[in-house]
Amino acid sequence: MFLKLLRNRSSLLKKIIILLLAVLFILFVFLFNKGERIQLLNQEGTEYEKAVVENVLKDNVEKDGSRAGNQIVSVRILTGNKKGQVFEATSHSGYLYGANCTENMKIIVSISTSGNSSVVSVYNYDREPIIYGLVALFILMLWVVGGKRGFKSAISLIFTFVCIIFLFIPMLYKGYSPFLSAVIITILITIVSIYLVGGLTIKAISAILGTIIGVIISGGVAVAFGHFANISSFNVSQIEELVFISNNTNLKISGLLFAAVLISSLGAVMDVSISIASTINEIYISNPNLTKKELFSSGINVGRDIIGAMSNTLILAYTGGAINTMIFIYSYNMKYNQIVNMYSIGIDIMQALSGSISIVLTVPLVSAITSSMLTNKSLKSIDG
Repeated sequence: MFLKLLRNRSSLLKKIIILLLAVLFILFVFLFNKGERIQLLNQEGTEYEKAVVENVLKDNVEKDGSRAGNQIVSVRILTGNKKGQVFEATSHSGYLYGANCTENMKIIVSISTSGNSSVVSVYNYDREPIIYGLVALFILMLWVVGGKRGFKSAISLIFTFVCIIFLFIPMLYKGYSPFLSAVIITILITIVSIYLVGGLTIKAISAILGTIIGVIISGGVAVAFGHFANISSFNVSQIEELVFISNNTNLKISGLLFAAVLISSLGAVMDVSISIASTINEIYISNPNLTKKELFSSGINVGRDIIGAMSNTLILAYTGGAINTMIFIYSYNMKYNQIVNMYSIGIDIMQALSGSISIVLTVPLVSAITSSMLTNKSLKSIDG
Protein backbone atom coordinates (compact mmCIF):
# COMPACT_ATOMS: atom_id res chain seq x y z
CA MET A 1 0.00 0.00 0.00
CA PHE A 2 2.81 2.40 0.93
CA LEU A 3 4.75 1.60 -2.26
CA LYS A 4 1.63 2.15 -4.36
CA LEU A 5 1.06 5.54 -2.68
CA LEU A 6 4.72 6.42 -3.21
CA ARG A 7 4.51 5.53 -6.90
CA ASN A 8 1.34 7.61 -7.28
CA ARG A 9 3.02 10.58 -5.61
CA SER A 10 6.09 10.09 -7.78
CA SER A 11 3.92 9.99 -10.91
CA LEU A 12 2.06 13.12 -9.83
CA LEU A 13 5.31 14.92 -9.07
CA LYS A 14 6.68 13.95 -12.48
CA LYS A 15 3.59 15.36 -14.22
CA ILE A 16 3.88 18.60 -12.23
CA ILE A 17 7.56 18.95 -13.16
CA ILE A 18 6.82 18.29 -16.85
CA LEU A 19 3.98 20.85 -16.80
CA LEU A 20 6.22 23.40 -15.10
CA LEU A 21 9.00 22.84 -17.64
CA ALA A 22 6.49 23.19 -20.50
CA VAL A 23 5.23 26.52 -19.09
CA LEU A 24 8.79 27.79 -18.61
CA PHE A 25 9.67 26.75 -22.18
CA ILE A 26 6.65 28.56 -23.64
CA LEU A 27 7.48 31.65 -21.58
CA PHE A 28 11.12 31.57 -22.70
CA VAL A 29 10.15 31.19 -26.38
CA PHE A 30 7.73 34.10 -26.06
CA LEU A 31 10.31 36.39 -24.45
CA PHE A 32 13.08 35.27 -26.83
CA ASN A 33 10.98 36.24 -29.86
CA LYS A 34 9.88 39.54 -28.35
CA GLY A 35 11.22 42.69 -29.95
CA GLU A 36 10.96 44.37 -33.31
CA ARG A 37 12.74 42.99 -36.36
CA ILE A 38 14.69 45.18 -38.72
CA GLN A 39 12.49 46.15 -41.68
CA LEU A 40 14.36 44.86 -44.73
CA LEU A 41 11.48 45.52 -47.12
CA ASN A 42 9.09 48.43 -46.85
CA GLN A 43 5.61 46.88 -46.63
CA GLU A 44 3.95 49.83 -44.97
CA GLY A 45 0.49 50.31 -46.41
CA THR A 46 0.37 46.76 -47.84
CA GLU A 47 -1.90 44.08 -46.40
CA TYR A 48 -2.56 40.46 -47.36
CA GLU A 49 -6.14 39.44 -46.69
CA LYS A 50 -8.59 36.68 -47.55
CA ALA A 51 -11.19 37.43 -50.21
CA VAL A 52 -13.81 35.76 -52.37
CA VAL A 53 -14.26 36.29 -56.12
CA GLU A 54 -17.74 37.67 -56.81
CA ASN A 55 -17.47 38.19 -60.57
CA VAL A 56 -14.93 37.72 -63.35
CA LEU A 57 -15.16 41.08 -65.15
CA LYS A 58 -12.56 40.28 -67.80
CA ASP A 59 -11.16 36.81 -68.45
CA ASN A 60 -7.82 35.96 -70.04
CA VAL A 61 -8.60 32.57 -71.61
CA GLU A 62 -7.33 32.22 -75.19
CA LYS A 63 -9.11 30.25 -77.94
CA ASP A 64 -6.79 27.26 -77.40
CA GLY A 65 -7.63 27.18 -73.68
CA SER A 66 -4.37 28.74 -72.48
CA ARG A 67 -4.21 31.91 -70.43
CA ALA A 68 -2.32 35.09 -71.28
CA GLY A 69 -2.33 38.55 -69.77
CA ASN A 70 -4.42 39.45 -66.73
CA GLN A 71 -7.86 38.78 -65.35
CA ILE A 72 -9.96 41.61 -63.95
CA VAL A 73 -12.17 40.38 -61.13
CA SER A 74 -14.50 41.77 -58.51
CA VAL A 75 -13.56 40.60 -55.00
CA ARG A 76 -15.12 40.95 -51.56
CA ILE A 77 -12.66 41.22 -48.67
CA LEU A 78 -13.27 38.68 -45.88
CA THR A 79 -10.68 39.73 -43.28
CA GLY A 80 -8.85 42.81 -42.04
CA ASN A 81 -9.77 46.49 -41.84
CA LYS A 82 -11.55 46.44 -45.19
CA LYS A 83 -13.69 43.40 -44.42
CA GLY A 84 -16.97 43.42 -46.38
CA GLN A 85 -15.78 45.96 -48.98
CA VAL A 86 -15.80 45.11 -52.69
CA PHE A 87 -12.85 45.98 -54.95
CA GLU A 88 -11.82 45.49 -58.54
CA ALA A 89 -8.63 43.42 -58.60
CA THR A 90 -6.07 42.29 -61.15
CA SER A 91 -4.92 38.67 -61.32
CA HIS A 92 -1.65 38.10 -63.16
CA SER A 93 -1.16 34.82 -65.02
CA GLY A 94 2.14 33.82 -63.44
CA TYR A 95 3.63 30.57 -62.17
CA LEU A 96 4.29 31.91 -58.66
CA TYR A 97 1.70 34.64 -58.17
CA GLY A 98 -1.90 35.19 -59.21
CA ALA A 99 -4.72 32.67 -59.66
CA ASN A 100 -7.08 31.41 -62.34
CA CYS A 101 -10.10 33.01 -60.75
CA THR A 102 -13.67 31.74 -60.98
CA GLU A 103 -16.81 32.90 -59.19
CA ASN A 104 -17.00 32.10 -55.43
CA MET A 105 -13.31 31.08 -55.34
CA LYS A 106 -11.46 31.85 -52.09
CA ILE A 107 -8.22 33.75 -52.72
CA ILE A 108 -5.57 35.89 -51.01
CA VAL A 109 -5.27 39.49 -52.18
CA SER A 110 -2.65 42.16 -51.59
CA ILE A 111 -4.08 45.58 -50.74
CA SER A 112 -1.79 48.59 -51.22
CA THR A 113 -3.30 51.67 -49.60
CA SER A 114 -2.17 55.25 -50.05
CA GLY A 115 -4.38 57.91 -48.53
CA ASN A 116 -7.98 57.11 -49.42
CA SER A 117 -7.19 54.97 -52.48
CA SER A 118 -6.41 51.24 -52.53
CA VAL A 119 -4.96 49.05 -55.26
CA VAL A 120 -5.93 45.38 -55.01
CA SER A 121 -4.29 42.45 -56.81
CA VAL A 122 -4.71 38.69 -56.50
CA TYR A 123 -1.72 37.30 -54.64
CA ASN A 124 -2.51 33.57 -54.69
CA TYR A 125 -4.99 30.81 -53.95
CA ASP A 126 -6.21 30.44 -50.36
CA ARG A 127 -4.42 27.21 -49.42
CA GLU A 128 -4.79 27.53 -45.64
CA PRO A 129 -7.79 25.15 -45.23
CA ILE A 130 -6.09 22.45 -47.33
CA ILE A 131 -2.81 22.76 -45.44
CA TYR A 132 -4.45 22.60 -42.01
CA GLY A 133 -6.72 19.80 -43.18
CA LEU A 134 -3.77 17.68 -44.32
CA VAL A 135 -1.89 18.35 -41.07
CA ALA A 136 -4.97 17.39 -39.04
CA LEU A 137 -5.42 14.22 -41.08
CA PHE A 138 -1.78 13.26 -40.49
CA ILE A 139 -2.03 13.82 -36.73
CA LEU A 140 -5.32 11.90 -36.59
CA MET A 141 -3.84 8.93 -38.49
CA LEU A 142 -0.78 9.03 -36.24
CA TRP A 143 -3.05 8.93 -33.20
CA VAL A 144 -5.43 6.22 -34.49
CA VAL A 145 -2.70 3.88 -35.78
CA GLY A 146 -0.03 4.64 -33.18
CA GLY A 147 -2.32 4.98 -30.19
CA LYS A 148 -0.88 6.76 -27.17
CA ARG A 149 2.65 6.63 -28.60
CA GLY A 150 1.39 8.01 -31.89
CA PHE A 151 -0.19 10.94 -30.06
CA LYS A 152 3.09 11.56 -28.22
CA SER A 153 4.91 11.42 -31.57
CA ALA A 154 2.56 14.14 -32.84
CA ILE A 155 3.41 16.27 -29.80
CA SER A 156 7.14 15.74 -30.44
CA LEU A 157 6.66 16.85 -34.06
CA ILE A 158 4.92 20.02 -32.91
CA PHE A 159 7.74 20.61 -30.41
CA THR A 160 10.32 20.14 -33.18
CA PHE A 161 8.48 22.64 -35.38
CA VAL A 162 8.38 25.18 -32.54
CA CYS A 163 12.10 24.72 -31.83
CA ILE A 164 13.09 25.26 -35.47
CA ILE A 165 10.80 28.24 -36.18
CA PHE A 166 10.77 30.03 -32.84
CA LEU A 167 14.22 29.14 -31.43
CA PHE A 168 16.70 28.11 -34.12
CA ILE A 169 15.81 30.78 -36.72
CA PRO A 170 15.65 33.63 -34.13
CA MET A 171 19.02 32.49 -32.72
CA LEU A 172 20.55 32.82 -36.20
CA TYR A 173 18.86 36.20 -36.67
CA LYS A 174 20.23 37.46 -33.34
CA GLY A 175 23.80 36.54 -34.33
CA TYR A 176 24.42 33.28 -32.47
CA SER A 177 26.86 30.81 -34.04
CA PRO A 178 24.85 28.75 -36.59
CA PHE A 179 26.73 25.52 -35.82
CA LEU A 180 26.46 25.94 -32.04
CA SER A 181 22.77 26.89 -32.38
CA ALA A 182 22.13 23.74 -34.42
CA VAL A 183 23.88 21.60 -31.78
CA ILE A 184 21.77 23.11 -28.98
CA ILE A 185 18.50 22.69 -30.90
CA THR A 186 19.46 19.15 -31.91
CA ILE A 187 20.12 18.17 -28.29
CA LEU A 188 16.86 19.77 -27.11
CA ILE A 189 14.72 18.12 -29.82
CA THR A 190 16.39 14.74 -29.28
CA ILE A 191 15.89 14.70 -25.51
CA VAL A 192 12.24 15.78 -25.63
CA SER A 193 11.24 13.64 -28.64
CA ILE A 194 12.79 10.40 -27.37
CA TYR A 195 11.58 11.02 -23.80
CA LEU A 196 7.99 11.50 -25.04
CA VAL A 197 8.10 8.22 -26.96
CA GLY A 198 10.26 6.07 -24.67
CA GLY A 199 10.14 7.71 -21.25
CA LEU A 200 13.11 7.75 -18.88
CA THR A 201 14.56 4.29 -19.58
CA ILE A 202 17.94 2.83 -20.45
CA LYS A 203 16.97 2.40 -24.11
CA ALA A 204 15.78 6.03 -24.27
CA ILE A 205 18.96 7.36 -22.67
CA SER A 206 21.06 5.23 -25.04
CA ALA A 207 19.11 6.49 -28.06
CA ILE A 208 19.50 10.11 -26.89
CA LEU A 209 23.26 9.78 -26.43
CA GLY A 210 23.67 7.93 -29.75
CA THR A 211 21.58 10.49 -31.65
CA ILE A 212 23.44 13.51 -30.26
CA ILE A 213 26.86 12.02 -30.95
CA GLY A 214 25.78 10.74 -34.38
CA VAL A 215 24.44 14.12 -35.49
CA ILE A 216 27.58 15.90 -34.29
CA ILE A 217 29.63 13.38 -36.29
CA SER A 218 27.52 14.29 -39.33
CA GLY A 219 28.29 17.97 -38.81
CA GLY A 220 31.99 17.23 -38.30
CA VAL A 221 32.19 15.23 -41.53
CA ALA A 222 30.43 18.06 -43.40
CA VAL A 223 32.81 20.68 -42.00
CA ALA A 224 35.85 18.55 -42.97
CA PHE A 225 34.45 17.95 -46.46
CA GLY A 226 33.73 21.66 -46.87
CA HIS A 227 37.26 22.57 -45.80
CA PHE A 228 39.04 20.22 -48.21
CA ALA A 229 36.56 20.78 -51.08
CA ASN A 230 36.59 24.59 -50.61
CA ILE A 231 32.83 24.73 -50.05
CA SER A 232 31.31 27.14 -47.54
CA SER A 233 27.99 28.76 -46.71
CA PHE A 234 28.87 31.50 -49.20
CA ASN A 235 28.51 29.06 -52.10
CA VAL A 236 24.76 28.44 -51.78
CA SER A 237 22.30 29.55 -54.46
CA GLN A 238 20.64 32.34 -52.42
CA ILE A 239 23.86 33.91 -51.15
CA GLU A 240 23.04 37.42 -52.44
CA GLU A 241 19.84 37.51 -50.38
CA LEU A 242 21.65 36.10 -47.33
CA VAL A 243 24.43 38.68 -47.62
CA PHE A 244 21.81 41.45 -47.80
CA ILE A 245 20.13 40.11 -44.64
CA SER A 246 23.51 39.67 -42.93
CA ASN A 247 24.51 43.27 -43.72
CA ASN A 248 21.36 44.57 -42.05
CA THR A 249 21.09 42.15 -39.11
CA ASN A 250 23.36 40.08 -36.85
CA LEU A 251 23.08 36.96 -39.04
CA LYS A 252 26.36 35.05 -39.43
CA ILE A 253 26.44 33.34 -42.81
CA SER A 254 29.54 31.31 -42.01
CA GLY A 255 28.43 27.94 -40.66
CA LEU A 256 24.84 28.10 -41.95
CA LEU A 257 25.41 25.28 -44.45
CA PHE A 258 26.90 22.95 -41.84
CA ALA A 259 24.18 23.82 -39.32
CA ALA A 260 21.65 22.76 -41.94
CA VAL A 261 23.42 19.39 -42.23
CA LEU A 262 22.98 18.79 -38.48
CA ILE A 263 19.28 19.63 -38.59
CA SER A 264 18.57 17.62 -41.76
CA SER A 265 20.34 14.46 -40.53
CA LEU A 266 18.66 14.50 -37.10
CA GLY A 267 15.53 12.56 -38.09
CA ALA A 268 17.35 9.67 -39.77
CA VAL A 269 19.97 9.34 -37.01
CA MET A 270 17.28 9.46 -34.32
CA ASP A 271 15.32 6.74 -36.12
CA VAL A 272 18.36 4.45 -36.28
CA SER A 273 19.27 5.12 -32.63
CA ILE A 274 15.78 4.31 -31.34
CA SER A 275 15.55 1.17 -33.51
CA ILE A 276 18.88 -0.23 -32.33
CA ALA A 277 18.34 0.65 -28.66
CA SER A 278 14.80 -0.81 -28.64
CA THR A 279 15.92 -4.02 -30.36
CA ILE A 280 18.79 -4.65 -27.95
CA ASN A 281 16.50 -3.88 -25.01
CA GLU A 282 13.88 -6.41 -26.20
CA ILE A 283 16.59 -9.05 -26.74
CA TYR A 284 17.90 -8.44 -23.21
CA ILE A 285 14.39 -8.68 -21.71
CA SER A 286 13.93 -12.05 -23.46
CA ASN A 287 17.30 -13.30 -22.25
CA PRO A 288 18.84 -11.33 -19.32
CA ASN A 289 21.78 -13.76 -19.21
CA LEU A 290 23.31 -12.39 -22.42
CA THR A 291 26.68 -10.69 -22.02
CA LYS A 292 27.58 -7.19 -23.14
CA LYS A 293 29.49 -8.61 -26.10
CA GLU A 294 26.54 -10.74 -27.22
CA LEU A 295 24.13 -7.81 -26.97
CA PHE A 296 26.55 -5.63 -28.92
CA SER A 297 26.79 -8.27 -31.67
CA SER A 298 22.97 -8.45 -31.84
CA GLY A 299 22.79 -4.69 -32.24
CA ILE A 300 25.36 -4.74 -35.04
CA ASN A 301 23.50 -7.54 -36.87
CA VAL A 302 20.21 -5.65 -36.72
CA GLY A 303 21.98 -2.40 -37.63
CA ARG A 304 23.38 -3.91 -40.82
CA ASP A 305 19.83 -4.41 -42.08
CA ILE A 306 18.85 -0.86 -41.10
CA ILE A 307 21.91 0.90 -42.56
CA GLY A 308 21.09 0.18 -46.20
CA ALA A 309 17.48 1.31 -45.97
CA MET A 310 18.19 4.46 -43.95
CA SER A 311 21.16 5.51 -46.11
CA ASN A 312 18.95 5.08 -49.17
CA THR A 313 16.23 7.16 -47.50
CA LEU A 314 18.62 10.02 -46.78
CA ILE A 315 20.30 9.99 -50.19
CA LEU A 316 16.96 9.76 -52.02
CA ALA A 317 15.62 12.68 -49.96
CA TYR A 318 18.50 14.90 -51.09
CA THR A 319 18.22 13.57 -54.64
CA GLY A 320 14.55 14.56 -54.69
CA GLY A 321 15.51 18.06 -53.58
CA ALA A 322 18.06 18.29 -56.41
CA ILE A 323 15.72 17.17 -59.24
CA ASN A 324 15.62 20.67 -60.76
CA THR A 325 19.42 20.83 -60.88
CA MET A 326 19.61 17.34 -62.42
CA ILE A 327 17.11 18.28 -65.15
CA PHE A 328 19.14 21.42 -65.85
CA ILE A 329 22.37 19.36 -66.14
CA TYR A 330 20.77 16.70 -68.35
CA SER A 331 19.03 19.18 -70.65
CA TYR A 332 22.19 21.18 -71.32
CA ASN A 333 24.32 18.04 -71.75
CA MET A 334 27.02 19.30 -69.38
CA LYS A 335 30.47 17.70 -69.31
CA TYR A 336 31.58 15.44 -66.47
CA ASN A 337 34.31 17.75 -65.14
CA GLN A 338 31.83 20.61 -65.21
CA ILE A 339 29.17 18.66 -63.30
CA VAL A 340 31.32 17.06 -60.61
CA ASN A 341 32.91 20.39 -59.70
CA MET A 342 29.70 22.44 -59.46
CA TYR A 343 29.08 23.97 -56.03
CA SER A 344 25.47 22.76 -55.96
CA ILE A 345 26.50 19.16 -56.70
CA GLY A 346 29.27 19.29 -54.10
CA ILE A 347 26.86 20.60 -51.48
CA ASP A 348 24.26 17.90 -52.23
CA ILE A 349 26.91 15.16 -52.06
CA MET A 350 28.27 16.59 -48.80
CA GLN A 351 24.83 16.67 -47.18
CA ALA A 352 23.79 13.19 -48.33
CA LEU A 353 27.04 11.38 -47.51
CA SER A 354 27.78 13.13 -44.20
CA GLY A 355 24.31 12.11 -43.00
CA SER A 356 24.79 8.55 -44.26
CA ILE A 357 28.21 8.27 -42.57
CA SER A 358 26.66 9.36 -39.28
CA ILE A 359 23.97 6.67 -39.68
CA VAL A 360 26.61 3.99 -40.26
CA LEU A 361 28.63 5.07 -37.20
CA THR A 362 25.52 5.42 -35.02
CA VAL A 363 24.85 1.66 -35.22
CA PRO A 364 28.01 0.50 -33.35
CA LEU A 365 27.84 3.58 -31.13
CA VAL A 366 24.29 2.93 -29.87
CA SER A 367 24.94 -0.82 -29.71
CA ALA A 368 27.92 -0.21 -27.42
CA ILE A 369 26.10 2.31 -25.21
CA THR A 370 22.91 0.23 -24.85
CA SER A 371 24.67 -3.08 -24.19
CA SER A 372 26.94 -1.45 -21.60
CA MET A 373 24.08 0.25 -19.77
CA LEU A 374 21.81 -2.82 -19.76
CA THR A 375 24.49 -5.07 -18.30
CA ASN A 376 25.52 -2.48 -15.70
CA LYS A 377 23.85 -3.58 -12.45
CA SER A 378 24.06 -0.10 -10.91
CA LEU A 379 21.80 1.29 -13.70
CA LYS A 380 19.01 -1.29 -13.40
CA SER A 381 17.05 1.06 -11.11
CA ILE A 382 16.42 3.40 -14.08
CA ASP A 383 14.10 0.88 -15.74
CA GLY A 384 12.73 -0.39 -12.48
